[in-house]
Amino acid sequence: MYRSIITGSGAFIPDDIVSNNHFLSSVFHSENGDSQGKTMPGVVDKFSKITGIQERRYAMNGHLASQMAARAGELAILDSGMSRNSIDQVIVAHNFGDMTETPSYPSMVPSLASRVKHLLGISNPACIPYDLIFGCPGWLQGVIQADAFFKAGIAKTALVIGTETLSRVLDPHDRDSMIFSDGAGAITLEFRDAGDRNTGVLSAGVRSDCGEEADFITMGRSHNPAKNGIPQYIKMKGRRVYEYALRYVPAAMKECFDRSGSDIRDLKAIFIHQANEKMDQAIVKEFYGLYGITDVPPAVMPMCIQWLGNNSVATIPTLFDLVKRSRLPGFELCGGDLLIFASVGAGMNINAVCYRCE
Repeated sequence: MYRSIITGSGAFIPDDIVSNNHFLSSVFHSENGDSQGKTMPGVVDKFSKITGIQERRYAMNGHLASQMAARAGELAILDSGMSRNSIDQVIVAHNFGDMTETPSYPSMVPSLASRVKHLLGISNPACIPYDLIFGCPGWLQGVIQADAFFKAGIAKTALVIGTETLSRVLDPHDRDSMIFSDGAGAITLEFRDAGDRNTGVLSAGVRSDCGEEADFITMGRSHNPAKNGIPQYIKMKGRRVYEYALRYVPAAMKECFDRSGSDIRDLKAIFIHQANEKMDQAIVKEFYGLYGITDVPPAVMPMCIQWLGNNSVATIPTLFDLVKRSRLPGFELCGGDLLIFASVGAGMNINAVCYRCE
């Protein structure tokens, strides 16, 4: 049986480290514009306890999302050992295009995928590059889409990248600005004969709610009324996002996992979007609860949000690369390991993929 197999991975982690103390000089405003004064250490400490974030990475000035994507993609190609001109599709998930400064308007023509193909020196005209805008679950949706193209006989190989420079759409007067970060992660996928090993992508699932949920994460004006009134900053209704995720993500994960025909006791690791540590822990606890399991197995959920923050579409591929390269203490991957990937984000959109390592 032919299946989609991850054959290589790579990540670009920016060098600019921004600790929580950076925000002690910030003056945040409430949604109605009232100044909350200089940020006190207690506010930063509470934020860290809730999100798990202690520091995050920002791209250097002028360093573009497409450039970071190409760097991550290059590492994935090298890791796979495949020829770059044998790649049938370059899929780049992002949400804000290339931006050069803060604040900045996104550049999305040509597509970031076309720019990445150029930067990687892929000359094969049969290699088709395209972008995917799907909120934070964009990279995982790229994996699902590549798998679908493989099964349709349209392609056999793909480079799937998630890249983002969220630091350039942050309102410095909004506390949520402490959550987001920059980075890029990538994998190569190949449609290969898995034999009787039952490896590769086993199942997938997607859910979307676009009623009132469409307004949970949007673009908006600065909380500071004295600022330019252009809606150029990412805005999030944190409590609504948390409630939505906890209500629907565990069930979506279970539906995907059950479709694979696997036994929950065989699950080795959950690679979940690094959105908020407490939220992710609550989702995983609820997921196991749906199987009547009250104690979450130890070391089942690797996390890197503590030092990388939430870089949207790049969180899962970066996390996967860190674990694959044994750069996250306490976690490792072996042949036959059963995994589930899951994400939730603007849309609101949810997706999940069940995967067995080769």
